Amino acid sequence: MMWHDVEQNGPEWELLKLGKASSSSYAKFMANFGKPFGDPAHRYALQIALERVTERKAEHSFKNDDMERGHEQEPIARMLYEEMFFCEVGNGGFFDFGQYGDSPDGLIGTDGVIEIKSVIASTHHDTIKRGKFDPAYKWQMAGHFDSGRQWVDFVSFCADYPEWNQLVVYRVWRDEMAEEIKMLHERRAEFLELVAQKETEILNKEAA
Repeated sequence: MMWHDVEQNGPEWELLKLGKASSSSYAKFMANFGKPFGDPAHRYALQIALERVTERKAEHSFKNDDMERGHEQEPIARMLYEEMFFCEVGNGGFFDFGQYGDSPDGLIGTDGVIEIKSVIASTHHDTIKRGKFDPAYKWQMAGHFDSGRQWVDFVSFCADYPEWNQLVVYRVWRDEMAEEIKMLHERRAEFLELVAQKETEILNKEAA
């Protein structure tokens, strides 16, 4: 493992991520665990394989409104988090594991990670009612533990909520996700084999 102190979404970060499975997309291949991979996993494997062969970012990458809101509001959520916990959030950078990688939103001390989600009111409301992190991000959360850190703070931020409840934080410890981490490691190894298969298919067709 190697950690790179780079600005996320910048050119160096994009280059480091090229041809690697990313924790933010683990849900694509974790679906139907124990069964054959579905279409999302196959499409994602093809994307990674193409990036490896062409050495350039896949063309079908996109940004939606949720992603744009996240980029715009993440600094606000980070500042509120620092004020709430009297701490400094360091750069998340990029954890490079060779064939896969992880880009947490921030690092706290030597043990902590934060994952910030800037969300619409209904999603924020559901998270507060649930009293724990949004399960839609379960596999991304599990992926953060590849770094060797001991806990992840899931941060939900909604600017439309009253100020006293715009930011909620739910901490998850490594031991709490032990089973999910084990499942991720098993399924990810299978997925990386699928990526290698796609890469071979692309190269064979080019050779033909």
